[in-house]
Amino acid sequence: MPTEVRAGRVGRPHGLDGSVHVIGAVPALLREGAVVSVDGRSVEIVRRAGTDARPIVRLAGVEGREAAEALRGRELLAPAVEVELEEDEWWIEDLEGCTVWDGAVEVGVVVRVRPMPSCELLEVRRPDASELLVPLVRDAVRTVDVAAKRIDVDLQFLGEEPS
Repeated sequence: MPTEVRAGRVGRPHGLDGSVHVIGAVPALLREGAVVSVDGRSVEIVRRAGTDARPIVRLAGVEGREAAEALRGRELLAPAVEVELEEDEWWIEDLEGCTVWDGAVEVGVVVRVRPMPSCELLEVRRPDASELLVPLVRDAVRTVDVAAKRIDVDLQFLGEEPS
């Protein structure tokens, strides 16, 4: 599990007091009083305005429009403990390095997770160094056991026959 997760990215300043728009925001992580990390330092969100789709925050110690502009483009990170994963959700870091199987047949190892518009893809490196892309959907992935570092997939669904 990662220690921090992305809560958004600092956008353009809003007004003169140091408030900023947040781009790609995770609204639940940007509540007033929450502590986030920006540029390696922890700061409190002292004001939260706007909407969930277009939040505006003011960070403690960011005084004025120029200070807000200096943070533009920087990541806002929140402690990962603030995030509760659903039953079928996992941290990308936990999936990378998992061994992929189709029943008793070893397929390979997840080397990375690729974000795509419709779903994430597991990039699996096979023993022969070839690549298999597995969509992270129920039909393709039977089970994920992060503790055992094991993912069971359905090669037939992926158009392949297990060897």
